[in-house]
Amino acid sequence: MTPARSANVGIVIVSHSPLVAQGAADMVRQMVGDCVPLAWTGGNVEGGLGTHVAGILAAIEAAWSEAGVAIFVDLGGAETNSEAAVEMLGPARAAKAAICNAPLVEGAVVAAAEASGGSPLARVVATAEELSA
Repeated sequence: MTPARSANVGIVIVSHSPLVAQGAADMVRQMVGDCVPLAWTGGNVEGGLGTHVAGILAAIEAAWSEAGVAIFVDLGGAETNSEAAVEMLGPARAAKAAICNAPLVEGAVVAAAEASGGSPLARVVATAEELSA
């Protein structure tokens, strides 16, 4: 994970594969540098393919920004576990977390580019979700 603190929306990448998650995060970091809080999580607690709520929650905390966090997932289980992690944030913080319906890598990259300009969470999410339209 790569925590950074800023006023910009944070980006969280959740994949069943730690290699995919880290690779996507590396691409985001190469595109926007350190101006966007960024964290990733991948794999289950045993180190195999999968996701787990505790890892996702830790990634959300690492990328947390008062501007919110945009969460990108690869498959259904990652989305379900991300929803559970967001619920654990409590109502006030959960309102600042959005799971994006966008391609994992491309969505995270465009969202981070949008976030790097100081856009609010709703605009960051909308920009990423345009890729799924």
